[in-house]
Amino acid sequence: MASRRRRVVWSPSARRALDDAVSYIAKDSPDGALRVLQVALDTASGLGEFSERGRVVPELTDSSLREVFVYRYRLLYRVSADDISIVTFLHSARDFGDWVRRND
Repeated sequence: MASRRRRVVWSPSARRALDDAVSYIAKDSPDGALRVLQVALDTASGLGEFSERGRVVPELTDSSLREVFVYRYRLLYRVSADDISIVTFLHSARDFGDWVRRND
């Protein structure tokens, strides 16, 4: 059975979070920043075909919100019938509860 391809859409806040992470990394390692950017974009793009590959976010009970890791970053995305919405790109050392409170 062929898998269905969904459109991958980055939210504005997720794009800002990725840009911020890449800018921060680039201060010390421009090559490292490019690697993180490329892996993040490739990973997100692949979710269009393999949306179920990420795990359900363990801190939440919403099964439509999933995550994959890009190095030490959590790429959170929401699965819908037609789209994959990239919700955020969050460093794993950050307080996830704080992010949830700010985005309720």
